[in-house]
Amino acid sequence: MPGIFDLWNALLGSQKGKLPDDVELEVSSANAATANNQTLAAAAGFRTYLSGFVVTGAGATAGSTIAITITGLTSTLNFRLIIPAGAGVGVTPLIVVFDRPIAASADNTAIVVNVPSFGAGNTDAAAAAWGFRRKAQ
Repeated sequence: MPGIFDLWNALLGSQKGKLPDDVELEVSSANAATANNQTLAAAAGFRTYLSGFVVTGAGATAGSTIAITITGLTSTLNFRLIIPAGAGVGVTPLIVVFDRPIAASADNTAIVVNVPSFGAGNTDAAAAAWGFRRKAQ
């Protein structure tokens, strides 16, 4: 039976460029009022690739904008997510699917999607990232 990421990948085609021997990676967490950083772990002799990520949840006591960064790449990528005022108000999910997976800056280098806390009073925040590892050339 396929898992949620299998269905997600089939729908969005986010594993473009993935080869049969690549090791699929999927990470996620749901933590209220705290960071939800997602790490696609490094492994010796492999290069890590990021195919996409999602950040979603609800608001906080005070509205704000958080900075989501992706590190471990040749350059840091920066995204913004608006957090509405009110714990019962949903955020507009940030869904990023790369047309071509992005490689880590070097072999044996992790890729981290850094998602800070949504703020005080937040009761629902979640993040997920997916990609793969490929044997180094």
